[in-house]
Amino acid sequence: MKLKHIFAAGLVAAAPVAALAGPAINGAGASFPAPIYQRWFADYARATGNRVNYQSVGSGSGVRQFIAGTINFGASDEAISAADAAKVNRGVVQIPMVGGTIAIAYNKPGCNLKLTQKQAVDIFSGRINNWKQVGCAAGPMLIVHRSDGSGTTYAFTNSLKAFGGWTAGVSKSVKWPTGIGAKGNEGVAARIRQSNGAIGYVNTGFVRANKLQAAALQNKAGKFVLPTAAAGSAALNGIKLDANLAGENPNPAGATAYPISTLTWILAYRTGNGSNTTAIRNALNYALSSKAQSLADDLGYVPLSGSILNRARLAVNRIGQ
Repeated sequence: MKLKHIFAAGLVAAAPVAALAGPAINGAGASFPAPIYQRWFADYARATGNRVNYQSVGSGSGVRQFIAGTINFGASDEAISAADAAKVNRGVVQIPMVGGTIAIAYNKPGCNLKLTQKQAVDIFSGRINNWKQVGCAAGPMLIVHRSDGSGTTYAFTNSLKAFGGWTAGVSKSVKWPTGIGAKGNEGVAARIRQSNGAIGYVNTGFVRANKLQAAALQNKAGKFVLPTAAAGSAALNGIKLDANLAGENPNPAGATAYPISTLTWILAYRTGNGSNTTAIRNALNYALSSKAQSLADDLGYVPLSGSILNRARLAVNRIGQ
């Protein structure tokens, strides 16, 4: 299935499915993993008849809905904070689901962009505003950023801070020094595609789907690296998870590592799932299966492996009635 066919806001099966086995499980949150979540859940529905609807509304909204208890699971590209977790009376099971790279995507025909870490910070700080400043044909540079609360923004600004010289903060929502906003990875990618001279940040899968270019970005070792699955894996393999399965490395040291790489998490309830308990567990176990994870590279993501994958699978068992 081509990536461009799976960006629906919720799940719509593209082929006949098994007889429906019960009510749908509903989740909402991060737009970053939406294409792969929707693919996984569509495949799962075809195979089992069990429906999982996923709404791509941004990490901030997903966490708010999860706290409010209006969905069966939330999704975020930033691990849930201790303050937010304390608001969830049913308890939180936080599960890393897949990895990904955040590309600096652009629309400047004829430009083969290589950015130092300082140049990346300067672009999104407004100090670089013409393509001539980065070695391309002269022309105004249109910076596109997220307008909604976004785990992608958190991970991106976290790396900018690690690069040095970033002063606008690290958060799902920041006061951008320059540029225009768009909603979701989908909206940012669409605006870049439509605007010659635009540049912004999106999950690498959205670069492929929208036929954009991705800059080669200098890593901590001084190498210029494209946001490939191999470069993302080199970055993510160095992440150490804490007891709540949270972990990050905003500027990994490896020579082959892409510097803006992140995990993305599903937030499930530890208790109070009632008759949906088995359905939620089964759907997440499918997403963490070798078959489902093997789709990650083709869709622009980084499959989980090793101890991160093993701990994610064990965490599913903590989802209780």
